[in-house]
Amino acid sequence: MGLHALFFYLFAFVAVASAFMVISAKNPVHSVLFLIVVFFNAAGLFLLTGAEFIAMILLVVYIGAVAVLFLFVVMMLDVDFAELKAGVLQYAPIGMLVGLIVAAELILVVGSSVLSPEAASSITMPIPDPAVRSNTAALGDVLYTHYVYYFQIAGLVLLVAMIGAIVLTLRHRQNIKRQDISRQVARTPETAIEVVKVKPGQGL
Repeated sequence: MGLHALFFYLFAFVAVASAFMVISAKNPVHSVLFLIVVFFNAAGLFLLTGAEFIAMILLVVYIGAVAVLFLFVVMMLDVDFAELKAGVLQYAPIGMLVGLIVAAELILVVGSSVLSPEAASSITMPIPDPAVRSNTAALGDVLYTHYVYYFQIAGLVLLVAMIGAIVLTLRHRQNIKRQDISRQVARTPETAIEVVKVKPGQGL
C-alpha cells in the first residue's frame, strides 16, 4: 500500500466516523465540532485528488464561516432541542424516502464505475495540464461559461434557504416593548394625550 492510498483510507475513515457522530451526538455543540472534523478530512481527500481549490474552499468558507457561525449560534441561543426533537418521528417516512433515493444514487455511481471503468475517461471536458492552466482557472472557466445558469440558480436556492431559516427561527418575545414606527407617525393630538379628571382626595 502506497502513501497516497494510506492517507486516503485514513481521511475517509475519520470522515465517515465523524459524520456518524454528527447525527448521533446528543449535544449539538459536539455535533458541530464533529462536523468541523468532517470538513477537515474532506479537504484532505480533495487535496489527494488534486482539487486544491475546493479543499481551500472547505477550510475557509465552511469551517471558517459556516461551521463556526453555527457553533456560536447554538451556544448563544436558548434553543429547546428537546422540543425540536419531539416531532421528529412524523418526518421519519420522508427521511427514509430521501435516504433510499440517496442510497440508490450511490449504488448507481459505484456500479457504473465498476461495470464500465471507461466512463470516467469519457468526460466532455478533460482535466487541463497544470503546467498550462491551473486548476482554479479551469474550474472558473467551467462554472462561469458552461454552467453559469446552474451556478446562479444554486445561489438563489441558497439565498431562499437563508431567508427561510431566518424567518423560521425568528421568535418575538412576549411582554417586551418594541418600536412601531408606523403607529408613531400616525399619532394625533387626540390619541397622544389623555386628560383625566381626578376627584379631590383620590390619586391616579
